[in-house]
Amino acid sequence: MPAYAVFIRNSIKDQDGFDAYGAAARAARGDHKLEPIVFYNPSETVEGEPADAVAIIKFESMDAARAWYHSPAYQEAAKLRQGSADYRVILTEGL
Repeated sequence: MPAYAVFIRNSIKDQDGFDAYGAAARAARGDHKLEPIVFYNPSETVEGEPADAVAIIKFESMDAARAWYHSPAYQEAAKLRQGSADYRVILTEGL
């Protein structure tokens, strides 16, 4: 069953730090099989708190999503994201 990592960006606090996160996150892809589905395209919040941006990444399974997210390489990148932007990150199973 596929799984998805949903990144909801509320705001950016430090653009340079966020740019460094982008480079580190691309490098953290490694051998993980993932497919960007939505990647900071224009979006419209129709209910709830507005989102600055959204990214959705597809994985083969929840185990694959967890393996990527918890990998040492992505966790190093995540520190840059966490220090430069306010996010919600959700791992969820698909249909």
